[in-house]
Amino acid sequence: MVSSSSYSPALSSTAEPTHRFIWFTDDMLFHYQRCRRRVYLDSYGDPALKDPPSDYFVKLRQDSADHRQRILAEFGTLSRPTHERDDWDTAARATLQLMQAGAETIYRGTLVADGPEGVRFRSRPDVLMRQEGESWLGNWYYVPFNIKMGKKAKPEYQLVAAYSAYVLAEMQGVWPETSWLQLKEKRRAVDLERYVPKLQAALDDCLTDGGGILNLPQPPEVFISRSRCDMCPWLSHCYQEAIAQNHLSLLPGVTMARYPVLESLGITTVESLAMAKPYQLASDLNVEWPVTEKMIFQAQANWQGTAIARLHTNTFRLSPQDLPTTEIELYFDIEAAPDKDLIYLHGVLVVNNSTQEKTFHALLAESPEYEETAWFEFLALVDSYPNSPIYHFCPYEAQTVRRLGQLYGMAGMDVEKLLARFVDIHKRVVDAVALPVESYALKHLARWMGFEWRDQEANGAQSICWYDDWLTTGDRTYLNTILRYNEDDCQATYRVKDWLVKFAQPFWE
Repeated sequence: MVSSSSYSPALSSTAEPTHRFIWFTDDMLFHYQRCRRRVYLDSYGDPALKDPPSDYFVKLRQDSADHRQRILAEFGTLSRPTHERDDWDTAARATLQLMQAGAETIYRGTLVADGPEGVRFRSRPDVLMRQEGESWLGNWYYVPFNIKMGKKAKPEYQLVAAYSAYVLAEMQGVWPETSWLQLKEKRRAVDLERYVPKLQAALDDCLTDGGGILNLPQPPEVFISRSRCDMCPWLSHCYQEAIAQNHLSLLPGVTMARYPVLESLGITTVESLAMAKPYQLASDLNVEWPVTEKMIFQAQANWQGTAIARLHTNTFRLSPQDLPTTEIELYFDIEAAPDKDLIYLHGVLVVNNSTQEKTFHALLAESPEYEETAWFEFLALVDSYPNSPIYHFCPYEAQTVRRLGQLYGMAGMDVEKLLARFVDIHKRVVDAVALPVESYALKHLARWMGFEWRDQEANGAQSICWYDDWLTTGDRTYLNTILRYNEDDCQATYRVKDWLVKFAQPFWE
């Protein structure tokens, strides 16, 4: 084991904190890793400004709880500290009593340590496991064990695991050799030599007097990152602030890593980015010039509020062969239940350009055991239109077809010939044009082009919840809502393709 002094962050302070006494918790550290601003809002923000949890968030929380219970069942009997809800000092004393008594395993023990003035640290690992060795407790010590639903040991998981080890070391007088993460499919030991310095930097950033996040008079600058912000309860609040500022983070291509460099260059508005030089900016950002060229095109499109063709030596980047238009075209969209490793719907819109007829086919597995049946129904349908291109949005559909072909077979079809018919309309758009949108997701593009979904709140995450509801209740309302949403996705893909062909036409004439 490593001594406590080797890792202990320097957190003592005599200055008065700007804000009230707070507990600094596992959750705060977890959210810090994703967004510095959230730590402040969770501590001082008005709860009335938070979004209600989505159905998908509730589902993930329940799935995570179910996973945790399955893992905990493997431990057998667990000692449980008894205390009143939210009485953390009593909870910490009860936990320490179990540790001093040498309990083999302790469920959700409360670990507490003093931080800088006005702050106390609190961690609640899922299990504390006793190990042989010397500590203040006797000839044993404890190791924290945290259970997470993810498949990978994300940095935020490992940072929280290091935090549990740190607060535990303060209580038992010795550092554990490691901190364990139980993921969805495997158990992993966290490298404390690597992550405790990261922990110290995070705690300093949050708690340093004068400049730490929790000692600021206002929250840190807003930054909208769709991949990080999607399920945050403060998204609407932050988004409205970003809109009011016309914040640069609303531009596709302006990442959290690139923004500080842009800021240091004085590029803090859409207009200033629109006027930048791609080669110089590429050097400043240490990226290839096509990356910055794309960013600048994007800024110009948003600044001018119009679509801008991306040209290469005065030539449009798409040819008619890139957007095949035939008498009959297919538009394909999949619905999946990732938690069940299930593809339950292949939606195909058949568009007859001669008659202007559109026919939607829902090749559906009404229960998981019919996944294979739905797959072969899809193959039969696309094989009945052997000369038709199959338009889809992003690589997922093509990747899934290859995987299902390996899993179930191809019914005599050649998978490579089938995939040669696939046309990723998302790639065609981003390669050829900059649009005044915040994202190149299907909904953003199609809505800018005038298309609307019949169910305004429908999305891929919600469809996963609806399929669960269908399996649980047998209420076909849920199933019908999924089919309507999937058909709209296919219709939206058609709308994007149709718009792009019309936009490109003058360049082809």
